[in-house]
Amino acid sequence: MHDIRFIRENPAAFDAGLARRGAAPLSAQILALDEQSRAIKTQLQVGQARRNEASKLIGQAMAAGDKDKAEALKTEVAALKDGTPALEAQERELGDALTAMLAAIPNLPADDVPEGADEDANVEVSRWGTPRDFDFAPQDHADFGPALGLDFEGGAKLSGARFTALRGQMARLHRALAQFMLDTQTGVNGYEETNPPLLVRDEALFGTGQLPKFAEDLFATSRAILQFRETFGALSRVIKDNTPGQAVIQDMAMKWAEQLPTINERLWLIPTAEVSLTNLVADQIVPLADLPVRLTALTPCFRSEAGSAGRDTRGFIRQHQFEKVELVTICAPDESPAEHDRMCAAAEGILQALALPYRKMLLCTGDMGFGARKTWDLEVWLPSQKTYREISSVSNCGDFQARRMNARYKPEGEKQTRFLHTLNGSGLAVGRTLVAVLENYQQADGSVIVPEVLVPYMGGVTVLEPRK
Repeated sequence: MHDIRFIRENPAAFDAGLARRGAAPLSAQILALDEQSRAIKTQLQVGQARRNEASKLIGQAMAAGDKDKAEALKTEVAALKDGTPALEAQERELGDALTAMLAAIPNLPADDVPEGADEDANVEVSRWGTPRDFDFAPQDHADFGPALGLDFEGGAKLSGARFTALRGQMARLHRALAQFMLDTQTGVNGYEETNPPLLVRDEALFGTGQLPKFAEDLFATSRAILQFRETFGALSRVIKDNTPGQAVIQDMAMKWAEQLPTINERLWLIPTAEVSLTNLVADQIVPLADLPVRLTALTPCFRSEAGSAGRDTRGFIRQHQFEKVELVTICAPDESPAEHDRMCAAAEGILQALALPYRKMLLCTGDMGFGARKTWDLEVWLPSQKTYREISSVSNCGDFQARRMNARYKPEGEKQTRFLHTLNGSGLAVGRTLVAVLENYQQADGSVIVPEVLVPYMGGVTVLEPRK
């Protein structure tokens, strides 16, 4: 969310920031709505003040015996009162329209973010590690992974495309990676382990910027509830009078039908733990002594991947359900640049410990997420593709999310509160890290060497062997 006062005082700078994002200027439209809203609010305040004044004058006129003046004042008060609801409704309508417009506008980029339309304009900041020189042609994980326990067919049978079951040693390696990441982010990097809800209300997704713009990328539980309603409707239609157990089945259907209106509250499956973790400070004034707040969580994440048709359809890179260790920091504005560096280093540390070559990219204005003002991407080397692929995005959102969540703090010595800054990043995406380990540590015979730091988490297992 944007600060309307900033737009009033800096309309040209606001439009310039939007232009860097590839968006049209909007300050004139925003300020026109703002002016109308403020005019109605002023009219309401003036009317209320006049009502209060006239009400007092009625008493004075009555005491002075001036009934005509008293009646005229009563008529004026009644007219003012009758006109108030319409003005209040107009104020709400204009306020809602202004809020909706501000909520649909992406965050403005930081000054040092390069301009560009897409990922081709991203800037490489650094590289770490040297890609392995294979003495055989490295395979894609989708080709040799099934023999190690990547069950693409089983996952698709259960849930459809972009779902995968992990079995045996593959499931254990996945768990080992997740636990290693979580232990490192808590024990080494000082993030507080959190186990947050996976289902959230609309307000939480609005707070971090996924709603209303990106609803199609999410999964909502109401779909499952509506499906149950349809199922029981179909069941009741096919039941015949002589169906065995008919009364029991119909009674069950009736009980469900009675319960549906009470449970049909829409909840969303989180696309990332950023939503749950960041919203833990929504509508709060966080004590200055508690800042910065650093949180981490290992959770499943759920994404419809609505905008990725045809991309990464093979393998384990782009899934509807995946696990991720998320990092979130809530801090004072002057702390956020240093916290951004710190968070990125925490994510890089995992890749370095696993000895996975990667590069750090500064995203351009056209490739950043909706709520970010500056983002670094970490891209890990995948031998089969002979390229680097994203494995973590680390973003500084400034006060953009905090304004949407009304998350504040009170600076020392000041009476007024200020909005916090929020940051988030992956430390790391477990599935993509699994893919990177498989491909970078693969052997000619189809086996995979377990990275040294993971061996204790694997119970001493040092090699994944393909099933015969």
